[in-house]
Amino acid sequence: MRARQLIETLQLAPHPEGGWFRELFRSTAQVSPADGRSARQALTTIYFLLEAGQHSRWHRVLSDEVWVHLEGAPLSLWTSDAALRTPPAHTRLGPVDVHGTHPQHTVPAGHWQAAKPLLAPDGPDYTLVHCTVGPGFDFSDFSFMQPDGEEASLLRHHWPALVELI
Repeated sequence: MRARQLIETLQLAPHPEGGWFRELFRSTAQVSPADGRSARQALTTIYFLLEAGQHSRWHRVLSDEVWVHLEGAPLSLWTSDAALRTPPAHTRLGPVDVHGTHPQHTVPAGHWQAAKPLLAPDGPDYTLVHCTVGPGFDFSDFSFMQPDGEEASLLRHHWPALVELI
């Protein structure tokens, strides 16, 4: 019930990577990334909501992305370097607790990332987060892990439990 209420109240729309989103802010200031990309807005922000059974597919963004847990179930956020040379790191986003959960995590530019709610019996069936991207988000800086690509092959071979997030 609460997830549906948030989708309606916050006017969220389906997101290509899974779940629901709404852009909240797009800076009018522009910056020129040092990596040669054309000028981008300095900063963009969104709400992002995942319901039970949904996940954010493995993807990467060429800018830094800050995830902040707002409400609902904790979020399981997986990240790895651009070439998947290191085991994906797991971060729990949510209220601070003794299990290492924290409300905020930054994914460095170009790193792979995927996420899903950590549901518990009798707990919330959704996760609502806020994401900030700088330099600002542009779809030309966004790519999915391709199911038949080299990165997906590495994931299947070394970390098969994370293949469900492709």
